[in-house]
Amino acid sequence: MSTDASVPLAKNEDSPRGFAFALTAYLLWGFLPIYMKALAHISPAEVIAHRIVWSLPLAGIVLIVLGRTGDIRAALRSPRMLAMAALTASLITVNWGTYVWAIGAGHSLDAALGYFINPLFSIFLGSVLLKEKLQPLQIAAIALAALAVVVLAFDSGGIPWVALTLAISWGFYALFRKTLPLGPNQGFFLEVLLLSGPALLYILYLEFDSGQGHLYRTGFADTALLLGCGLITAVPLMIYANGAKLLKLSTIGIMQYIAPTMIFLIAVFAFHEPLGTARMIAFPLIWAGLFLYSWSMLQASRGR
Repeated sequence: MSTDASVPLAKNEDSPRGFAFALTAYLLWGFLPIYMKALAHISPAEVIAHRIVWSLPLAGIVLIVLGRTGDIRAALRSPRMLAMAALTASLITVNWGTYVWAIGAGHSLDAALGYFINPLFSIFLGSVLLKEKLQPLQIAAIALAALAVVVLAFDSGGIPWVALTLAISWGFYALFRKTLPLGPNQGFFLEVLLLSGPALLYILYLEFDSGQGHLYRTGFADTALLLGCGLITAVPLMIYANGAKLLKLSTIGIMQYIAPTMIFLIAVFAFHEPLGTARMIAFPLIWAGLFLYSWSMLQASRGR
């Protein structure tokens, strides 16, 4: 899922078109657990490989239509760009793999928690690495998120690794993605391009060597679901990238809660995952932190 609000804005104002694009993307991400649950019988590694391989042609078509293939040619000639893209590609692979595993293994609530924590972790990173000054409300928000993690860790006897892996991997992905001087569509294409070689080799190994692949051996349903991985990966990202340019940063900041809220509701009411006492304490702490974060962001936006 993408909640990187660092996409350059065309204007510091909202537009109905931008809102429609962003809302569509977040709704698609919100319903993604249902699709991933249908793939739960397939290993996360195989699912991720198909997400990468089938995203590549879709992202390529978009660049051809937009006439931005020259950006990719320039990036391929730049060792620094390739190194940064390899780093962000590795981080997004970790994020995707953790998410796919979590949904299939019955940890959708942990996935929702990770994406709720993400914006708070991002402002923490900004403070530590970029020396951005935190407002008092932001400090309180981070403290509430940290307290929620402590509650979950105390209850389970270990750290909530799914939630933290998702938040940390996406937080660093968004941070390093800012240093890649490419637009969102070009950057996404370059990332999946770098990953597509190993992913394709892995798919061929599963299908023709080990005999454990699901692309054509296990029926039409699996074939359609795996081929559809490209659509469910690339389309929301492309829609979001175009919507974010037409919205204010504060609007994107508030809208990013739509997807994890939907994941939370699907986990509880569709997948029937138990909340438990610790989660019933931790989630309200996170939500309180997000309220403080959102309030501080809106106040700053009004001040500007």
